[in-house]
Amino acid sequence: MAGSSEPREIVVIGGGIIGCTTAYFLTRHPSYDPSKHKITLLEASKIAGGASGKAGGLLALWAYPSNIVPLSYRLHAELAKEHGGAELWGYRRIHCGQLTAKGRALGATSGNESKKEENGESLSLKKRTKEAIGTLRAAGIPRDLDWFSADSVRDYSEMGDPDTTAQVHPYQFTTAMAKLAEEKGAKVILGQVTNIEKVDNTVKSVTYKDKETLETRTIAATDVIISAGPWTREVYPPAPISAMRAHSVTIRPSRPVSAYALFTEISLPPDFGRTGEKVKSKGSRSKQVTPEIYARPNNEVYACGEGDTLVPLPKLSDDVVTDDARCQDIIDYVSSISDEMRDGEVTVRQACYLPNVDAASSGPLIGETGVKGLLLAAGHTCWGIQNGPGTGKLISEFVFDGKAKSAKIGSLDPRNVL
Repeated sequence: MAGSSEPREIVVIGGGIIGCTTAYFLTRHPSYDPSKHKITLLEASKIAGGASGKAGGLLALWAYPSNIVPLSYRLHAELAKEHGGAELWGYRRIHCGQLTAKGRALGATSGNESKKEENGESLSLKKRTKEAIGTLRAAGIPRDLDWFSADSVRDYSEMGDPDTTAQVHPYQFTTAMAKLAEEKGAKVILGQVTNIEKVDNTVKSVTYKDKETLETRTIAATDVIISAGPWTREVYPPAPISAMRAHSVTIRPSRPVSAYALFTEISLPPDFGRTGEKVKSKGSRSKQVTPEIYARPNNEVYACGEGDTLVPLPKLSDDVVTDDARCQDIIDYVSSISDEMRDGEVTVRQACYLPNVDAASSGPLIGETGVKGLLLAAGHTCWGIQNGPGTGKLISEFVFDGKAKSAKIGSLDPRNVL
């Protein structure tokens, strides 16, 4: 690659979390000189239009792969401190645990819901009954994890505490990273990449179709970073990246809830499901379901279900189709164990695609490809938000220093599988 003091034309392909944090750290590298280094972030649809805008946003020191997690977790904290992340993108430290519960038939109540006057106005009971509190304590439920039915909860085990676990709002974090990169000189262009030109095994340019004008344009490139998530193979066919669809919902609970991220295992009762309603839950009813539930600031709860590969990856994130029945399943599952979510307002139903690595190495691919000037940063699975800052910093080091310096990532070298 060209020396750090020489003019550079750096093109980052993909406006998800990896591309945006890469642009951010490129503009913060000590060798970055906006008078000599041009950074272009190319995104086909919109910034954070895919999984980076629809993920859960869980951060954890116990995530994987272990060679970049500590770096990225630390960078999240530093970014939040430097840029006011608590206010701008909901950064906060949280508890995380495994919750085992028995789902109730929809419409059943825990006996702890608010009573109503004859005029229909709700009257809060202020506290759970002593019996319900005792049941939760017996199951080992933390005192502030009080937004689940005492009749449903069977067991709780801590996976992470505020020293090892945190969260961000993915869309807010990703768009903030893009904006901060722009403020230091990076340029965001909405356009779909159609070709990466290479001469003598060296990148020379990137051609794209402008989203607004539909014109085909070509920009010179000394360095190209492919960070297109599940669309990486569309841009660079040799990359062993596949896509898995995931559905999620957000709910405004009936009252504020405490800061927990929960991996659940729910046993559903026989014949579980809605009846007599216009929108019914569809699909198979396995005995055990495992939605993830993340409480967010500003009275919002995010919940997601299992992934699927039933619908192929569309050309653009704008074209992702949401299966309302799968979203309804998630709503039904979490409602079966929580009155607060059952009685809350569903605010978003959505779907996205996660990038997976189809190789013996299941971790993300970060680094050189064997083509001079062409770097790959993709395949982060469900930990893209967690590992975005670390990946962005490492890629900035590849570009300006010629190698990764902040972590040992030989196991993540794309050349191992290309």
